[in-house]
Amino acid sequence: MEIIPAIDLIGGQCVRLTEGDFAQQTTYDADPLAVAQRFEAAGVKRLHLVDLDGARARQPVNLPVLERIARHTSLVIDFGGGLQSEEAVRQAFAAGAAQITAGSIAVREPATVRQWLQEFGADRILLGADFRDNHISINAWAEQSERTVAEFIGGYLADGATTFVCTDVSKDGKLQGPSVATYRTLRAQLPTARLVASGGVTTMADVEVLAEVGMHGAIIGKAIYEGTITLQQLQKFL
Repeated sequence: MEIIPAIDLIGGQCVRLTEGDFAQQTTYDADPLAVAQRFEAAGVKRLHLVDLDGARARQPVNLPVLERIARHTSLVIDFGGGLQSEEAVRQAFAAGAAQITAGSIAVREPATVRQWLQEFGADRILLGADFRDNHISINAWAEQSERTVAEFIGGYLADGATTFVCTDVSKDGKLQGPSVATYRTLRAQLPTARLVASGGVTTMADVEVLAEVGMHGAIIGKAIYEGTITLQQLQKFL
């Protein structure tokens, strides 16, 4: 299982939100590059970089930060937030992203994302399966869609997608443990999907159980910044 630390960006700084709520923001570091370099020095290979300003603006805002991290580390970066057009996706790749995560647009405009999958390949387009109560959440998690997580993932598997970042919105940033039961069900229902767990990963016990469930990756954010999981503890997975 791959360990994928997260850096969320607001105003060029490394922050975390609780349940995606911009009113519940904690700033952890003014220099995201320094954070990324610490991850790399610990043996981390991948980075989940989220442009929260971009998510609000519906277009990328923090591309210069992406560019700095890509230039000064060898991390494989997946970038998300505000990617609403092919031009924006191309800008993210040009700035150094190895992959992008398609979130709300994958629910609102499936034809657009199917086109991206064909154009750029499934290894470069990850699907963001953000959910609450087993239903997909959209528009910066402010709205619920009718579709279940399994329906969403199954539909895109049929369209050629392979990798899905599954974020339980109700747990994100709360350090209350991940949605293990949901992930077990999804692994059983959709065995060919590469599933990355996100939201609520708090302790090494959480990391161990996600590996046991068979998750392809685990995104860890607040737990690293708050010290409930250390980079040293993660060495066995790196």
